[in-house]
Amino acid sequence: MLFIYGDKMPLRILDEADFWKQQEAEHTVVIRQLVNNLEPRFVRALQIWGQMLERTRGAVRRMIELYVWTDPRAAAAFHGDLLHLVDHCLRESRAFIHLLDQLGVESPAMYSNPTVMVVLNHIRRESEYFIGVAQAILASRPHRAGHLRETFVAG
Repeated sequence: MLFIYGDKMPLRILDEADFWKQQEAEHTVVIRQLVNNLEPRFVRALQIWGQMLERTRGAVRRMIELYVWTDPRAAAAFHGDLLHLVDHCLRESRAFIHLLDQLGVESPAMYSNPTVMVVLNHIRRESEYFIGVAQAILASRPHRAGHLRETFVAG
C-alpha cells in the first residue's frame, strides 16, 4: 500500500483492513465447504473464527463511518483508536494463521489432500500480506502519525 493518500490515509488504512477481514472470514467458509470430511473440532473452530472476523470487520466499518461523518479537524482525535484497531487486526490475523497452520498439521482431512493444502497455503499467504501492510502502518507511527494529525487539522 502506498503512503501517498494525504488526509484520506486513515480511510485507506481502514478500507484495507475491511477488505482483509472480509477475506479471512470468507476463507473460513471456503475451507469448511472445500473439505467435506473436516473434523468437527475444526469445523467449529472455523465457525467461531468466522464470527470473530466478522465482528472485527464490523468495528472497522463503524470506524470508517466515524471518519466519513466527522469533520476532518476533529478526526485526529480518533487516530489512536485507528492505530489500536489496526494492531488488533494484525494480532487477529497472526492468530488466524496459527489456526491455518494447526489445520495443515493436525487435520488428516486437510494434510492428506494436496489440493486442499495448496488452497490452505494460498489463504495463509493472503493473511501474511495483510500482516505486512498492518506492520508497515504501525511502524510508520512515529513519523506518519504526526503527519496524519496535521492533515486532519489543516484540512
